[in-house]
Amino acid sequence: MKLITRIVASVIVAVTFSGVAVAEDGVKIGVVNVPRLLQESPQARAAMGQLQDEFAPVQREIVELQNELKAKQEKLQRDVDVMSADERRNAERDLQNDQRALARRQNEFAEDFDLRRNEMLGRMQQDLLAEIQSYANEAGYDLVLGEGVLHISPEMDITAEVLKGLEERFQKAQQ
Repeated sequence: MKLITRIVASVIVAVTFSGVAVAEDGVKIGVVNVPRLLQESPQARAAMGQLQDEFAPVQREIVELQNELKAKQEKLQRDVDVMSADERRNAERDLQNDQRALARRQNEFAEDFDLRRNEMLGRMQQDLLAEIQSYANEAGYDLVLGEGVLHISPEMDITAEVLKGLEERFQKAQQ
């Protein structure tokens, strides 16, 4: 990624300061705040809502298992004085088994959630790239930058325009 940023910066410097006439008005450059698009676009919000709906039953199951485990721990602490050594050992072993099962379930959930989120993120990034390219072509931009920009003047930031295009595309898809 750093190499790409350096190459783009070199090209900008070379085009800007060379004697080559690129266009009568110069090079038209825009910058897009991709994280903002990923956060604010209706497609991203819809995807996150879909992801939450998809994994809500598993989350509820994990909370239920946590509550059951907590109740077992409290019961063991409460009854430890009246239990025989075998009963206490069996109860502690059952509690440890339940803790391991809960930890496995939580890990499975985290892995499944991350995998699904990454799938959705990949698709969203492709859609964002298509929208950025479409907007840049229509608006006549020669170069559009994204990640790695440390400062930008508000006149060069085209994020709002791209976000508007994403919103329009989302509305059309909903109809």
